[in-house]
Amino acid sequence: MRRFNRLISISLGYLLLLSTAQAEEIHAAVAANFTAAMNDIVAQFKKSSGHKVTLSFGSSGKIFAQIQYGAPFQVFLSADQAKPEALENAGLSVPGSRFTYAVGALALWSTRPGFTNDDARLKNGDFNKLALANPKLAPYGAAAVEVLESLKLKQATEPKWVMGENIAQTYQFVGSGNADLGFVALSQIMDKGEIKEGSSWIIPTELYSPIRQDAVLLNRAKDSAGAKALLAYLRSEEAHAIIRTYGYTTE
Repeated sequence: MRRFNRLISISLGYLLLLSTAQAEEIHAAVAANFTAAMNDIVAQFKKSSGHKVTLSFGSSGKIFAQIQYGAPFQVFLSADQAKPEALENAGLSVPGSRFTYAVGALALWSTRPGFTNDDARLKNGDFNKLALANPKLAPYGAAAVEVLESLKLKQATEPKWVMGENIAQTYQFVGSGNADLGFVALSQIMDKGEIKEGSSWIIPTELYSPIRQDAVLLNRAKDSAGAKALLAYLRSEEAHAIIRTYGYTTE
């Protein structure tokens, strides 16, 4: 019996060594709105797989340009569908690897309680600045402009716009109090299904086009088991449960 237990211990140790030897370091570029959710997902993925993931966050437009110029990313999680599709068409990603990992939501947010709960504050103009992400770089910025156009408030509010390079910087403008109001990703102000602070208006989805966010495996990772495992984990129910706690929906 003792000999049998020893054999089991040796076998388990061998399997652990083999697993460690196969662990990879994966470099993923991720849209800024998905920062909190991705940090949680990667923490769980690392526990279950042993792979290490290095994350780079930024605007989807900037990451897209970096990939085109040879940035060493293996996985790209964009805030839209257009950029992963463009990479696929340009032959820079693995065909058939693209999928929607989350559908985002937009919110109008203020750190001040009771300051905004609907579109009334936008209409009466009683605020100092309105923060939004650069619509040329960030899909959430494009969605914000679409909302203002739907409400016929683009021209009236434009003099008060302050533009972030990405949605993370937009959040900082409002969070620091430099802007009374801002269009942010719902995921940035939500934790475990609750709004963390201040007041907000969750924008009705009929006012802007769906923000489907696609992931893609880049060519440099075509033979990487770790990068493929990360994308497979993103599609798991365990990852979806995390994603939904940040206000996204999943398909």
